[in-house]
Amino acid sequence: MGGWRDIGLRALLLAAPLLMSGAAAALEMPAAARLLSERILPLDSYDLPVGVFDGSAVPSRVFEGRVARRSWRIDGSAATTLQLLQPLRDQLRAAGYVVIFDCAAHDCGGFDFRYGTDVAEAPQMHVDLGNYRFVSAIRGADEALSLLISRTGSSAYIQEIHVSPPSREEEATAPGPSETPSETEAPAPAATGDALIDQLVADGHVVLPDLDFGTGAGALGSGPFASLEKLAGFLQANPDYRIMLVGHTDSVGALEGNLTLSRQRAEAVRDRLLGLYGLDMNRVSAEGVGYLAPVASNLTAEGRNKNRRVEAVLLP
Repeated sequence: MGGWRDIGLRALLLAAPLLMSGAAAALEMPAAARLLSERILPLDSYDLPVGVFDGSAVPSRVFEGRVARRSWRIDGSAATTLQLLQPLRDQLRAAGYVVIFDCAAHDCGGFDFRYGTDVAEAPQMHVDLGNYRFVSAIRGADEALSLLISRTGSSAYIQEIHVSPPSREEEATAPGPSETPSETEAPAPAATGDALIDQLVADGHVVLPDLDFGTGAGALGSGPFASLEKLAGFLQANPDYRIMLVGHTDSVGALEGNLTLSRQRAEAVRDRLLGLYGLDMNRVSAEGVGYLAPVASNLTAEGRNKNRRVEAVLLP
């Protein structure tokens, strides 16, 4: 999702009938919450999760109508995800919604649930796989709303997806999605002209393609590695951004061992970045997900080779 806040006079005029009728009323977020992204489609569909990951998919119910997707960030808050969720859940019930699904992290299905649902790309939304909460609610037959809340470090993130009946005016004049930068969003990164950095900025993540690890080993080769030099230069030129290094493996071996190996490799890359380029340690973090996020089939040698990688994920 692109981050944007000012949707313009035309979009506001289109939304006016809904705002007056209450159909598009948004939940009141905490006072410290800062809008990161907003994307409104006058006529679209949304697969509302209604149950935990069942081993193959996240059970869902399709709602069609005006779909508004928004995300917020709260900096410096010590509130837990439940403390943030509770007043929002109370607002839902007070507004006549019925909560039909309510879960927390591993009880939802952990990794599989998070990647089986509609979530904004970083940096608009960040989800800690072990520390998030999700709620689905409906009002009547054609209105639905979901909330996803997570924490990372000293920041909390909230995502709201709201489906409501479109007005006739919106259906007739729907211009498609509007995307403009949020006035309070972090400054756009400085242009580098490098393909790796361009992809990181455009997609929110990028594979570091030239890293070298021994077979089954967590130690990073001696290098030098051009990708790390470019990554360090980007961070030095853009102090408002952070990155998370995420290690991935193929599916050979047990999950626990692969999780450890992937984390070791990500940490090795982090250590090299900090040691060589003097970056602030608080701006570079590391995690490993083992073989849980493949980009190719693990049934072939070529696919397994692609799955063994370290990615940089862009964070605000």
